[in-house]
Amino acid sequence: MTEVVTNVDGRPLSRRGLDTRRRLLDAAEHVFGELGYHDASVVKIAELAGVAAGTFYLYFEEKKAVFDELVRDLNRRIRHAMKEASAHGTTRLEQELLGFEAFFAFTREHPALYRIIRQAEFVSPEMLRYHYERLSSGYVDALRAAAESGEIDPLDPEVAAFALMGIGEMVGMRWILWGDGNPPPAEVFAELERFIRGALGSRA
Repeated sequence: MTEVVTNVDGRPLSRRGLDTRRRLLDAAEHVFGELGYHDASVVKIAELAGVAAGTFYLYFEEKKAVFDELVRDLNRRIRHAMKEASAHGTTRLEQELLGFEAFFAFTREHPALYRIIRQAEFVSPEMLRYHYERLSSGYVDALRAAAESGEIDPLDPEVAAFALMGIGEMVGMRWILWGDGNPPPAEVFAELERFIRGALGSRA
């Protein structure tokens, strides 16, 4: 079922309205990533989006509202990218590696993701939890199914999901955010594959 996107009055958005909302979210990603939440302003977001400040309030009630929606938006997009990529794998290990590649590709295109999620810890703790719970929910189910089918060794799927998410996030931070902006080099990815293979077990 397709989600109906509305303005602050609850009215469905037209195609033009959806485009304006998209521009505001893209602008918010840039402004929050560059300036941080507290130095960002509705005026700066609207200006970058190419709309009047008053137009902003047709779509979002306040600065925190656009921040929260940005977290949801980035979360949806990264989950979609990882799901689409991992679907091409024929084994759980292949699916893991393809998902990691998609994660690194997304964070390369959206380096502000790291800064925005870390700001959420203080600005909107409920959105921080939302982000990681949404990322992990399908992941836990997939690992549980693989373990139950015997494709990977028995494991606690929630512990494994959060551990693997942590590895991906920290590797991405070190080699993308702190590096040259490109995905981790081949030797780093090979080491990552070794860790994942070990986590999933000899049958992976």
